[in-house]
Amino acid sequence: MSRDQKNTEKREFSNKKAHQYKAKPKKAVVVKKDDDSIRLNKYIANSGICSRREADMYIKTGSVSVNGKVINEMGYKVKLEDDVRFDGARINPEPKAYVLLNKPKGFATTDSESKGRTVMDLVSNATNSRIKPIGRLGRNAMGLLLFTNDLDLVKKVTSSKTGVKRLFHIELDKNLKHEDLKAIEAGLTIDGKKVTVVEISYINNKPKREIGISILNTGSGVLRSIFEHLSYDILKVDCVMIGDLTKKDIPRGHWKTLTTQEVINLKHFK
Repeated sequence: MSRDQKNTEKREFSNKKAHQYKAKPKKAVVVKKDDDSIRLNKYIANSGICSRREADMYIKTGSVSVNGKVINEMGYKVKLEDDVRFDGARINPEPKAYVLLNKPKGFATTDSESKGRTVMDLVSNATNSRIKPIGRLGRNAMGLLLFTNDLDLVKKVTSSKTGVKRLFHIELDKNLKHEDLKAIEAGLTIDGKKVTVVEISYINNKPKREIGISILNTGSGVLRSIFEHLSYDILKVDCVMIGDLTKKDIPRGHWKTLTTQEVINLKHFK
């Protein structure tokens, strides 16, 4: 074998060997993004309390807790549904939103997707903020239902002492006896608990089976308890007022965003 042939074979062997041991391309590293999370200092800044730099200072000094635990870690991430508190008060980074719905029959007052048609379907395009209903109207009840992410307002409206009264138009299966109306007005004891209403009356120019009744309770279930206790069946429940808010200009199944003045009035309603 000539020298040129040997050199050629040597080069071919080297190339073959190099091909065999050629480094395999590295797989691309996929970084999963957690779109639901946000840095704690940004969460605080978005709530309007202070700047992100100031938030870092407050975090270091132990002024911030997440889900009941004080956080001192820089860069800590939270989710929007977490319970974040600044000096003990819960804060929210989303813009506050206030939506008033005139609920039709056939919709459950829940944000659970397993309950069929819900009131959340009716207000799905009202705001980008994550609002929830205050209180509850039964699936077959109608009328006004308030939605918000303002925790201070929720606290006020749901308080048994400072709550905002709600006026209902009730239709019964038979005329309400005068003595039963007076008993409801005075307060009933149902299952060992005192149940009171703000006021109750017959509706002018209507049969005595149609009643106007105001309560502070945020759920309409108490109405059914009251009348079933006295052997009446409720045929219709319609919430016609929440504080000073009415159904005017809100067709059934539609909603409106509260004005700034309406929100102020609601927060100071007595």
